[in-house]
Amino acid sequence: MLPGNPKGNHKHSCHICGSKNGSKKDLIRHMRIHTGEKPFSCNICQMTFSQKSNLNNHKKVHTKERQYSCDICQKSFRWKKNLHIHKRIHTGEKPFSCDICKKSFAVKRNLDNHKRKHTGKKPFSCDICLKAFTMKCTLDQHKLIHTGELPYSCVFCQKSFLQKSNMEKHKMKHTGEYPHFCNHCHKGFRSISSLKSHARTHTGEKPFSCDICQKSFSTKDCLISHKRIHTGEKPFSCHICQKTFSRRSSLHRHKRIHNGERRFSCSICQTAFQEKVNLAVHMRTHTGEKPFSCDICQKAFTSKYYLHKHKFIHTGKRPFSCSVCQKTFQLRENLDKHVKRIHKGEKPFPCVICQSFFSLKGDLNRHRKIHTGERPYCCSVCQKTFSHKSNFKRHRMIHTGQRLHSCYVCHKTFVEKSTLETHTRIHTGEKPFSCDICQKSFLLKSDVSRHRKIHTGECSYSCFICQKSFRKKSNLKRHISRHMGNSPALASNAPVE
Repeated sequence: MLPGNPKGNHKHSCHICGSKNGSKKDLIRHMRIHTGEKPFSCNICQMTFSQKSNLNNHKKVHTKERQYSCDICQKSFRWKKNLHIHKRIHTGEKPFSCDICKKSFAVKRNLDNHKRKHTGKKPFSCDICLKAFTMKCTLDQHKLIHTGELPYSCVFCQKSFLQKSNMEKHKMKHTGEYPHFCNHCHKGFRSISSLKSHARTHTGEKPFSCDICQKSFSTKDCLISHKRIHTGEKPFSCHICQKTFSRRSSLHRHKRIHNGERRFSCSICQTAFQEKVNLAVHMRTHTGEKPFSCDICQKAFTSKYYLHKHKFIHTGKRPFSCSVCQKTFQLRENLDKHVKRIHKGEKPFPCVICQSFFSLKGDLNRHRKIHTGERPYCCSVCQKTFSHKSNFKRHRMIHTGQRLHSCYVCHKTFVEKSTLETHTRIHTGEKPFSCDICQKSFLLKSDVSRHRKIHTGECSYSCFICQKSFRKKSNLKRHISRHMGNSPALASNAPVE
């Protein structure tokens, strides 16, 4: 006993942080916080601890000792505090309450995590992409996206999963376990959350509402995915090509492009598909089934997607606008293609024969016919053949005399809508195509191409007799007529180089 301390309760102070300790032994244990000393070592895995009690608790991991058992459901635990927390499931006790929204929690850690929703604090940051998270477990799970690691494996088929919960759900496919049943249709579900989401299909309830556009959803996951439309967030990244996606399911579908996986095959024509839903739509080409019908004109479609596209014809709605040229589109995917291929010059479709590149797959397919000489479209009246369907349709109108497109100013009629649009510029004075060198404007894109040759000095057309070069084809034909005795008929049939 120290002098001046007759009761023996003198506080031992830490000279580093000033912390008070009840005994010298407590002070020694406390000092290990500052020194980092861990004198207690596990004889199985060599993990070290600063306190003997922590070592004793750790050893239960190796012995799998669970000495604390719940007297209600008989679930056992290694530590008494975990049993105490577990019992709150049965009693409904939630002693930890948020002082902002009054929501209660059974575990203090869950309260701490919840409070970060109000403060916006995200203390756990990914060292690869710097994305921040409110919980460490969410960060650990996120990191697996970058590593491609799938740590949880099914014992039946060895399929691997990113999350343990997904692996457990998958195992139920093998065991046939569906413990939760719907009272309306008696359909079975693997989890009670899935049952609750399903029940809303009967009630029509949509309790989750977007605070930006007020659109409502039946599940929280659908709301979270929807909000990414407003934020532009794409948290799921392909580790092969780094393309990002707003939904995990979209990433999984994308990965099949790299591995060439086509699991779903048509039993009639053997065409294979990456997605089961695409196979289902394809099968309707054989059955003729068109289950999706327009409520305005009753036109039927094989898929909901095509019906959605069709409805824009009636509404005239084009909600997606290009920020560069202000051109509007009915679908976001068409806007994305427009920006990449018109403004960014992306040409993702190469010809394997001549290495030409094209911005559209349809343009590549049309180009290939130059090499193959294929002309699959034949006119039944004059037997003239065509390589492109559009040219074939235009030709048929020569025989029918059909001219569907009429000018609203002079009422002149045209076979094609594009020709009418070009014609109307005569009335409006619009010249949308300009030279990027001298800014002179033109009515037609082809006029710009010809004009540019003035700046470049390019002469594309050459006389086969004297090799004189010309910028315009019409000038070449006039020149050739002079060689041929001013005979326009002979000149028009002459070869043009």
